[in-house]
Amino acid sequence: MKQKYLNDLSHHILPNSSTMVGVCIMVITIVKTLSPDFVHYLIDEALAIISVVFMVSALLSFLSIRANNHSQKLETYAEILFLIELGSMTIITLVLSFDLF
Repeated sequence: MKQKYLNDLSHHILPNSSTMVGVCIMVITIVKTLSPDFVHYLIDEALAIISVVFMVSALLSFLSIRANNHSQKLETYAEILFLIELGSMTIITLVLSFDLF
């Protein structure tokens, strides 16, 4: 019997990745209003990259939902990217909040 993947995780990654793209854009806007120094420049650039990777995660999640085959692999890639970017945003939040640099 052929195993059918339910793609339950993709149904959660897709809307959350899209939301995180919006969060990144909002934080970029806030960082742009702060004093223009090198740390804020790095945070701005990192968030732009993170936003793109969240979008890739959302795209992989969408493709996983729509795909007939290889959907589990796409879902796994979406999950890995999503978790990496959540960790990256946490590090940026700590740097920005505690002025670590």
